[in-house]
Amino acid sequence: MDKMIIRGGKPLRGSVSVSGSKNTALPILIAALLTDEPVRVRNVPRLRDVTTTLALLNELGARARWTSDHEVEIRAQRITSHVAPYELVKTMRASFLVLGPLLAREGIARVSTPGGCAIGTRPVNLHISGIRALGAKIQLRNGYVEAHARTLKGARIWLDNPSVGATENLMMAAVRASGHTQIENAAREPEIVDLAAMLGAMGAQISGAGTHVIEIDGVERLHGAEHEVIPDRIEAGSLMVAAAITGGDVTIGNAPLNHLEAVTAKLAEAGVEITPTNGGVRVRREGNLKPIELRTLPYPGFPTDLQAQMMALLTQASGTSVITETIFENRFMHALELIRMGADILMKGPTAVVRGPAKLEGAPVMATDLRASMSLILAGLAAEHATELGRVYHLDRGYEALDVKLAALGAQIERVKEA
Repeated sequence: MDKMIIRGGKPLRGSVSVSGSKNTALPILIAALLTDEPVRVRNVPRLRDVTTTLALLNELGARARWTSDHEVEIRAQRITSHVAPYELVKTMRASFLVLGPLLAREGIARVSTPGGCAIGTRPVNLHISGIRALGAKIQLRNGYVEAHARTLKGARIWLDNPSVGATENLMMAAVRASGHTQIENAAREPEIVDLAAMLGAMGAQISGAGTHVIEIDGVERLHGAEHEVIPDRIEAGSLMVAAAITGGDVTIGNAPLNHLEAVTAKLAEAGVEITPTNGGVRVRREGNLKPIELRTLPYPGFPTDLQAQMMALLTQASGTSVITETIFENRFMHALELIRMGADILMKGPTAVVRGPAKLEGAPVMATDLRASMSLILAGLAAEHATELGRVYHLDRGYEALDVKLAALGAQIERVKEA
C-alpha cells in the first residue's frame, strides 16, 4: 500500500493542467451500455474509479478498453450478464448507475447496493422510486436491487432532493422508455449537462439539462457516438487552493471557471487573487488570508467536494471562519486529522468553527475518503516538517497523477510503499 510524504513550507509556482472530470466520465462510460454500437470517449482521466468502471462494463459483456492515454472505446454489442456484483460495486458508488441502462436496454438488472467514500448516508431510495415510476418492479434482496420491466414508460418524477446520481440514473433509463419523462427538482451540476450532451450525441431527445426540470422523449434505440469529457472542476478547485495555501503563484490550464463561480468568489473573499487566463486561471496569494463563512449547497452553490480543501486553507486565515456542511452529515472526518497537525477546529453538528492562523506541524495522518485525502495533502504543503499520508488509494480514486502535478510546481512530495 502506498503513502505520500509531503514536506511543506514551499510556495507552489508554475503551470499545471486539469484532467478530465471523474464525476462526468463515470456515467458517460456507463451510458455506452444503452447501444450496441461503438462509443468513443476522450479526455478520460486515468483513475482507480475509471478502471473499476471499465472492469464492470466488461463483466456485463461489453468490450471496454483504452485506445490511448486518455481515450476509451466501448462496444456493448451484447449484454451477457445483468448482474453488477458486490465485489465491484462496493468500492465505487457510481457503479449503481448501471441500473438505469440495463433496465432500459434489457428489461432486467440485478445491482448490488453501493459503497464508496464513508462521508455519510447516501441512500438509493431516490433512484429506486424514480425507476419504479417508470414502470419497473423492484425488490431488495440479499444486498441487491433486483429490477424487471418488460417496457419502461415515461413518467413525471419528483426528486425529494436534487441528487446527482439519481438524476443520471433516471436520465439513462428514460431515454429508451416509451413516451415522455419529466424529472423535476433535478440536479443542475455541469456533470448532468455533459451526460445529456453525450446521450444527445447517441440520439436521445433531452432538453432542460442544467435546470431543475429535465424533459426526455424516449426513443426506440440509440447509436454510437464520440464525446469529450469536460475538465474536472473539483481538481481545478483543489489546485487553486494548493496555490493559495502555500502563498504561491500558479497558472491552471483547462480550468472550467464557468463551473467554479462559487469557489472563486469564496477564494477572493479570503484574499486570494484570481485572474482568468486564456483557457484557465492564474491563482496568487501574497498577503494574509482572511476568515470567511462557507456553506455547502447543491450546484451552483459551493460544492461539498471542495469543503475539506477549504477547511485546510482556512486553518491559515487570520481569524475565525465558519463552515456549514449541508449535503453530507459525516463529512468532517478530515477535521480530526487536521487537529492532529495543529489546527484549531471546533465541530458541532453540521458546523465547524476554524480559528487561525494555526501553526501546522507535519504528522502521520490517515485519509478517510477521497476529498479528505486532498485536504491533508494541502495541510502538509503548509506545515513544517514531514507529513505522512496513509490510505493513498482514496486519492487515486479521483485525482490523476496528483503527486506528479504538485511536484512539477515545486512541491516536495513523493509516493512511497508502506512498510
